[in-house]
Amino acid sequence: MEIVLGFLFAAFVFWLLARILQKAGFDPLWMLVMVIPVVNVIMVWVFAFADWPNLQKSKREI
Repeated sequence: MEIVLGFLFAAFVFWLLARILQKAGFDPLWMLVMVIPVVNVIMVWVFAFADWPNLQKSKREI
């Protein structure tokens, strides 16, 4: 039972990550980086401080 709940929780987290990345303008497959230890922490910082493509589009339209 715990394995099923763990799998469902992991699937939910990956779905959330994919949605966030997609809304920011990145490829949703970047969520797979979160599986790799140490790289996942680095990539959170990279995405946090990177220029998001969708924000750049909205600035150009104004």
